[in-house]
Amino acid sequence: MFSVTALGEVLIDFTDHGVSNAGQKLFERNPGGAPANVLVALKKLGHEVAFIGKVGQDMHGDFLRKTLVDNGIDCTGLISDPDFFTTLAFVALDDQGDRSFSFARKPGADTQLRAEELPADVIRDSKVFHVGSLSLTDEPARSATIAALDAAKQAGCVMSYDPNYRDSLWTSAEAASEQMRSIVKYMDLIKISAEECPLMTDKTDPAEAAAILLEQGASIVVVTLDADGAFVATKDGSRMVPSFRVEAVDTTGAGDSFWGGFLCAFVESGLAPTDVSIARAATFVRFGNAVASLCVRNRGAIPAMPERTDVEEVLAAAQDE
Repeated sequence: MFSVTALGEVLIDFTDHGVSNAGQKLFERNPGGAPANVLVALKKLGHEVAFIGKVGQDMHGDFLRKTLVDNGIDCTGLISDPDFFTTLAFVALDDQGDRSFSFARKPGADTQLRAEELPADVIRDSKVFHVGSLSLTDEPARSATIAALDAAKQAGCVMSYDPNYRDSLWTSAEAASEQMRSIVKYMDLIKISAEECPLMTDKTDPAEAAAILLEQGASIVVVTLDADGAFVATKDGSRMVPSFRVEAVDTTGAGDSFWGGFLCAFVESGLAPTDVSIARAATFVRFGNAVASLCVRNRGAIPAMPERTDVEEVLAAAQDE
């Protein structure tokens, strides 16, 4: 049984890494992709997880498969396609460690997953089924995502969603908003960023955005607010949960590490989404914040996911303050 199975993109993040002796910009190859990042975070925290997606049958795809396998992720549902190149993302960092993206994905292999390639048994054997929205940008991956959501819902999985908006991968903000909203009806657990609030709900205020998503059927909604922490809402209330203050080196994967921590705490609670109180949901967020605070101290996404003992040390130190 898998604690969490995720469907979506696994890709290469070529991350800004200074300049060469000749003065040319250098990029460091890091494995990434939001759903894969979430799974590595969960595996580091002690959970069995599985990935569903597609890479190219090329050097980068081979590297990504090896990375996931080496990190203990079940790759039964990871397909290597000889006809499409592995998706690449070039990530530039500013002085604060914040990112801007340029993608090589026209099309990338991750957009070519087909419904008939889905591993039905992996989906059925999952407690939580997690997706982002980048698998909704293009066919056939969009139809494959919907088919997987239908199968997971029918199997009784808890449904998890982090849209993870990347503007350059959509034809327009309007198209993104339409597709990102289209799968909310499936979801129990939703994480969005402050930037995604208007895309998902037409509201900029986190509390108003969360309230709308709860009305649409979600049981727990989290709005991440970068260094300020996260706003969490359930049917019985809402609250702000502050972040752990750290000096960020690279924010790549921060939101994914947070959600991996959140899902870890949720699964370990043994509760159904509808039974989670706001007080309990806040503890899930705090655990996620601790995971993210460690992730941003290192470069890359997957390579920066912390061990559970380190997370527990952060929580213990905060309690002693």
